Amino acid sequence: MFGGLIAHSGRVAEFRRGPRGGVRLVVEAPAAIAEGVAVKDSIAIDGVCLTVVEHDDRLLHFDVVPETLDRSTLGGLHAGGRVNLELSLRLGERLGGHLVYGHVDATTRIVAKRPEGQGHRVVFDVPEGLEAYVVEKGYLALDGVSLTVAAVRGDRFEIALIPETSARTTFGFKVPGDRVNLEIDPVARYALGAGATYARGSDASSDELAWAYEI
Repeated sequence: MFGGLIAHSGRVAEFRRGPRGGVRLVVEAPAAIAEGVAVKDSIAIDGVCLTVVEHDDRLLHFDVVPETLDRSTLGGLHAGGRVNLELSLRLGERLGGHLVYGHVDATTRIVAKRPEGQGHRVVFDVPEGLEAYVVEKGYLALDGVSLTVAAVRGDRFEIALIPETSARTTFGFKVPGDRVNLEIDPVARYALGAGATYARGSDASSDELAWAYEI
């Protein structure tokens, strides 16, 4: 479980494809490792929950299976590239963002990025099938970063990016056309699922279903 607050940046040291379609991903992240990392720990790389299979005081090794490569942007990584890195939460820590599982639902494309105030307004496509989960003032994890939806306009949504987020994450150099990993808010997932189950067995009104989602 993660919180979507990116404290560390990592650099891809090696991206080696195996004979059966998987990848050995090696990430250089000495500052994160210094906080305490063990084999079998879960670490989010660009919002994807991966398991540490080997490490030293500088490098983290992960095995990335074809399913993960197909569902995320990790297949497009390359040596020297920068990634967002978050260690898993410990019980009792502050949850400054929102609950993030590291289970990517889809990828989405940056449509536009323009200056706004001290930061930027970034526009994304809404992935097909996830329209109900992308709502104004709701949470999304984009490349593992906990962000609030500023607006939804048709099949696109917007994020108001503050300078701190740009400085600490890969969003500082993302440009239109780049793709990012998207994970919907798990609370929204369960609320809509419960609402749909309730609706199938009752004559629930749209207002009642909206109330269920907002919980």
